[in-house]
Amino acid sequence: YADATLYEDGGSPTSDCPIICHLLHCLSRDVKIGIVTAAGYTDSSRYYARLSGLIEAVQCSQDLTVEQKRGLIIMGGESNFLFVFDEKAEHCLRYVHRRDWILPVMHAWSESAIQSLLTVAEHAFRSCINTLHLPAEILRKERAVGIYPKPGYKFTREQLEETVLVVQQVVEMSPEVIEGWIPFCAFNGGNDVFVDIGDKSLGVQGCQKWFGGVKAASTLHVGDQF
Repeated sequence: YADATLYEDGGSPTSDCPIICHLLHCLSRDVKIGIVTAAGYTDSSRYYARLSGLIEAVQCSQDLTVEQKRGLIIMGGESNFLFVFDEKAEHCLRYVHRRDWILPVMHAWSESAIQSLLTVAEHAFRSCINTLHLPAEILRKERAVGIYPKPGYKFTREQLEETVLVVQQVVEMSPEVIEGWIPFCAFNGGNDVFVDIGDKSLGVQGCQKWFGGVKAASTLHVGDQF
C-alpha cells in the first residue's frame, strides 16, 4: 500500500473497500474526516476519480445527515487545495477558496517566492535527470513540480530516493529560497518525485481550522510520515 491506509499506490478505494464502512461509521458519530493527500488538483473530477468509492458511499448513505456528510473534506497538494463534500456540487466536491481556510503563517507566502522555490526545484530535477540518466518528464503545477517516468519505464527505488535527497538539499541551500523561506516537502511518490509547497502537517492544521479549530489532542492522524 502507498501508506497502508486508504488505497494501493496509484490506485483508488472502490465501493467494496473494507475501510469505507468504518469511515461512514465515524461520520455518523460526528467525527470529522480530512483526507490530506499529495495529489494536487484544482478540478474536483480528479479527486472524484481517485476517491469515487468513498464519495459515492457518502452520497448514497441514508444514515448520514447533510451536516455529517459535510464532515468529509479533502486537502490536496499537501496543504494547498481544499474541497468539501457537498451533494449539490459537481462530483459532490465543492472547492473552497484559499482565503477562507489558510493558516495565518500562509498569508506571508508571496507568489513570487513560491514560484522561485519551484523554479529552483525544477532546475534540480533537470540536473538529476541528466546525472542519473533518468527516462523522465517534468511536470510543473500551480503549487508543485516533479518528475514522472516516460511511457514504458519505471524508476528504481534507488533512483527515487537519490532524487528526493538531491532536490531537497539543493532547494534548502538555495540563497533565493532561504531569503523568502517557505515550507516545502520533497517526496517519493512510488514512481515519481515531487516538491510541493507546504506539507501534510500544515494540511492537517488547515483541516483543523476549517472544522472550527479542532485541537491536536482531539485529532488522530492515520497515514504516512509528515
